[in-house]
Amino acid sequence: MILIKSWRDAEQEAFSIRKNVFIQEQGVPEEMELDEHDLTAQHALAYMGSQCIGTARLLTLPGNTGRIGRMAILRDYRRQGIGRQLLGTLLELSKSQGITQIELHAQLAAIPFYEQFGFMAQGEIYEEAGIAHRDMILSI
Repeated sequence: MILIKSWRDAEQEAFSIRKNVFIQEQGVPEEMELDEHDLTAQHALAYMGSQCIGTARLLTLPGNTGRIGRMAILRDYRRQGIGRQLLGTLLELSKSQGITQIELHAQLAAIPFYEQFGFMAQGEIYEEAGIAHRDMILSI
């Protein structure tokens, strides 16, 4: 089950997952993980029973553009379609809000996952929090 929540309602569960995945597993500095965009983003939370096991967020940007980010799934629940459900939910939410273009910053290992949804890599590879990324874009 995927629920869309405000940061006020999502913060405890979303940050717990992001801390586990980004800070503990991937070594992202804690001060980089939370940012000012969390307050205005819409947060998708994935549940198995009553346990929150995944999260992602959607930012609304000027010009009918959205940015999906902070997608994280607890290690024990990966490769079970949770990421597909989270991304699909945020793409549908984007369409319902009149967003026509989605961008994201993909870790290199995740590029094939996003390509399955029609995202196209663009631009150079760059480092974000010490991890190689590449921008991706999708017109919807």
